[in-house]
Amino acid sequence: MSMIVGYARVSTDDQRLDLQLSALKDAGCEKIYQDHGFSGASMGRPGLEAALGSLRPGDTLVVWRLDRLGRSLSGLVQFVDELRRKCSQFRSLTESIDTNSSGGRLVFHIMAALAEFERALISERTKAGLSAAKQRGCRLGRPPITLSHQQIEEALRALDEHGSDMEVVAARYAISARTLRRRLAGH
Repeated sequence: MSMIVGYARVSTDDQRLDLQLSALKDAGCEKIYQDHGFSGASMGRPGLEAALGSLRPGDTLVVWRLDRLGRSLSGLVQFVDELRRKCSQFRSLTESIDTNSSGGRLVFHIMAALAEFERALISERTKAGLSAAKQRGCRLGRPPITLSHQQIEEALRALDEHGSDMEVVAARYAISARTLRRRLAGH
């Protein structure tokens, strides 16, 4: 027999869950999981993880509003897709979205398409910005780490003659041991 599981969240400890809990109980939720003081951007929410862990195929996860799950459209789409893979359904009370109905599934397919479109636009803008910066002569990325001939000689002496540790020598030049190895190998 399928179960209806509720999830409620507030961002700060001084906010109250009364409205959400009442709406979830009215929606027939048999179990309700909660998170107090967790942002929608945070993925480590124990109440949500417990709710997801309790879902079995055929169960439905219900929230009062979509923003109780997360802030980004792509994050919501991924979340609902995870539920679909678990053969569970999703329902948002305020937005009247129910993936148990063909209309609810359509809404989420449209949301997924919008999220994909948003990702593509961001990628295009980023590439255009990088291209424009290159044309203006801007150097992209980290500045190259260079060691003078004298610094390389000092490092080699410290390693060979004094038996110093690679990390200790690298720290003198504020670089990693890996970077120092590469600079010494190229010398």
